[in-house]
Formats: sequence, structure tokens, C-alpha cells
Amino acid sequence: MGKTKTISICFLLVFCVTVPLAAVGQQVNDSITSLSLRQCIDYALQHQPALQQSMIRTEITKASNAISQSGWYPQVGLTANLNHYLQRPTALSNINGVETPIQTSVVNTSTPGIGVTQNIFNPSLIYATRLAPLNTKAAQQSVDSSKIDLVANVSITFYGLLLTLQQIDVLKEDTARLGESMRTAYHQYVGGIVDETDYEQAQITLNTSLGQLVQAIENVRPQYAALKQFMGYPQEQQFNVTYDSTAMLKDIDIDISEPLQYEKRIELKQLTVQKAMQHELTRYYEKTAIFPSLSAFFNYNAAFQNNNFDKLYNAAYPNSMIGLTLSLPLFTGFNRIQNAHRSRLQEQVLDWSETNLRSTIYSQYATALASYKSNVYNMRQLKENVALAKRVYFVVDLQYKQGIVPYLNVITAESNLRTSQLTYLNALFQTLSSKIDWQKAMGDITY
Repeated sequence: MGKTKTISICFLLVFCVTVPLAAVGQQVNDSITSLSLRQCIDYALQHQPALQQSMIRTEITKASNAISQSGWYPQVGLTANLNHYLQRPTALSNINGVETPIQTSVVNTSTPGIGVTQNIFNPSLIYATRLAPLNTKAAQQSVDSSKIDLVANVSITFYGLLLTLQQIDVLKEDTARLGESMRTAYHQYVGGIVDETDYEQAQITLNTSLGQLVQAIENVRPQYAALKQFMGYPQEQQFNVTYDSTAMLKDIDIDISEPLQYEKRIELKQLTVQKAMQHELTRYYEKTAIFPSLSAFFNYNAAFQNNNFDKLYNAAYPNSMIGLTLSLPLFTGFNRIQNAHRSRLQEQVLDWSETNLRSTIYSQYATALASYKSNVYNMRQLKENVALAKRVYFVVDLQYKQGIVPYLNVITAESNLRTSQLTYLNALFQTLSSKIDWQKAMGDITY
């Protein structure tokens, strides 16, 4: 009676784990938004916080360029002062051959004025003008790099989630088979065909499969959380992932004969812009900074003077002036020469960085290609294993029911089937991931 109760509990557990999961899954699919990989990527490109920050930094760079070039516009300033002498200044004047002290100025003075300065030639402003488009390009490349990483991360995380969901389906089928197998073993034991170890072994195998199923189900939550994080999707909201398995398998194939083009890699593009910026700095110190700065100015002052404060603003004595200002540093302690020397050395560092980067890119390409080719071959072999394992299990299970083979053969065949299915799914995930790595190494990731 106790054994019968144990069997019933196991059947109930299988039913509670597998059947409601399918029902809930169908209910969720009907009530919650479903997103494909392309939709997940599109959403991430619009909402991912780090990407949005990168795009804002591009606007910050444009604003910084405008600030650095603002010196080309006229600089206008207002000044005003109000003075009251407690003791007026005294000057000595020769009157009839006698040095006579005379108080100059008046007690109260006020001089509001306006000054306008216009740069005509300024080496620093010329350098800022040349550097501005490179700054903007570098900022946009940073956005492009963020988008490439985002597409790769969302894709790999999406595939990882699909792997777990398909593993759940496999394990649900596995528990259902084991439940049926245990029921068969129990009835054969009751009928005196086999001893009690058959259904006890079936129960052990079923318990193991149920543990794997529960573990896989629990793994879904953190994987969804990771995908939402990469997408910038609200964690409190839910969605389901959808995919076309046929299209996904067709999409695995790539043209492995395509040659590696270094210039397509965003890292090399960024380094090229960085070298151009460094070259502009060298050019500034070697050729531009040696020229003088030239600017024009206009000053207008309305001077008010009176000994009586209440009559200070009754009359104005204006003055105005225009002119040119030329500034040329003659000796700065070899500052310019040393800056030019340092900038040339930094250019050499960037040249070696390019050499190293090209070597790194090729290493990434070779590694990604080898990984993809081996994963594709492994996946295809494991797919054949699944078909073979299904056939073996069907035959062995039928033989056991007819009393031809022992139950150990059923357990072995069922274990081989489950292992082959799970291993194939892992191989499929590895192939999809290695394809993303290959596209990233080739610079072919689009967004």
C-alpha cells in the first residue's frame, strides 16, 4: 500500500510540474507582449541607458565644440564704475617758474563704457576649428561602438534564454516519458513480471529529471532579468520571447570565405580618428602656434564728472577708441618645442597601437572562425545523435514492455536521449554565439 502511495505521489508530481507549465505558458503568450530578437534589439537601441548616455555625450561634444570656437564671434562687454575721492589727487605744475601743487580731477566720477573685441587671427581658435569635426566623429564612433556591443550582448543573452526554454521543453518531455515508464514498471511488478527494483530505479531517474526541470525553470527568471537589463526594459514588466526555429537554423550559415577587412572594425576607425586628432595637435605646436594673435577692438566710455554728487550725471564727457592688438610670445622656456616633441612621440605610440590592434583583430577573427566551424560540425553531429537516440529509446522501451530486455536498458536509452537532446541544444547555442563573435570580429554586426 505504501509503495502504491509513493507511485501515486510521483505521478501527481509529474502532472503538477509539466501540465500546468504548458497551460500557464499558453496563458502568458496570450496576455503578455511577445518580442522577437529583432524587436528586442530595436527596443534596446531606443531605451538602453548606457547607449542613451553615449548619444547624449555626442550632443555634449557638439556643445563643447561650439564653446571652443565661440572666440571667433565678437566679444562684447559692459563696464561701469562710480568713484568718490575723499582726497583728490595732487599734481605739481610750474606756474611762473614756481612749482605749484594743484588738485586734479573732481570729487565724483562715473565712467560707464562698452568694449568690443574681434579676433582676426588666433592660433588656438584655428586649432579648435580643425579639431571640432574630429571630436564630433569620435563621439559618433563611440555611439556606434556601444550599439555594436549592445546588439551582440542582446543577441547572445536572447539565445541563452531560448536555450533554457528549450531545455525546459526537453525536460518536460523527459519527465513525462519517465512517468509513463515508471507506471509500466510498476504494473509489471504487480503482475509479477519484474522485481521491485525496476520501478525504484525509474523513480530515482524521475526524481533526477524533476530536479533538473525545476532548476531550469528557476534559471529563466535571472536570464529574463539579464535580457531586460541589456534592453533597458522595465524589470517589473513582463514579455515573452518568440523565434522561428526554421529561420534561426537557416540563419546560422555564414560565408566563411569572406576575407577579413580591418577597416570595417569600429576599433580601428576610432584609432584612426584618434591619430588624426593627435596629428592636429602636433601641427598646432609645430606650425600654427608660432604665429601671433591679432585682434581688433573698439572702446566707448561716457565719462561723468562733477564735484556735486547730485549733478554728477548732468553732463557727459565721452571718449572712444579703435585699434589693433598684436600678441607674439618671444620666449616661453621652450614650452612650444617640448609640447611638439611630446605630441610626435604620442603619434608614434598610436602607430604601435594600430599595429597591435591589427594583430588583435586577426587573432579574434581566427579564433571566432575556428570556434564557429567546430561548433557547426559538432551541432550537426549531435543533431544526428538525437534522431538515433529517439529511435533507440523507442525500440528498447517496446522491448522492455514485451519482456525482452531488462529495465536498465530503458534507463540507459532514456538517459542517452535526454543527454543527446540537451547536448544538441547547448551545441546550437554555442554555434549561434560563435556566429555573433565571428560577425563582431569581421565588423559585420548591423543595427
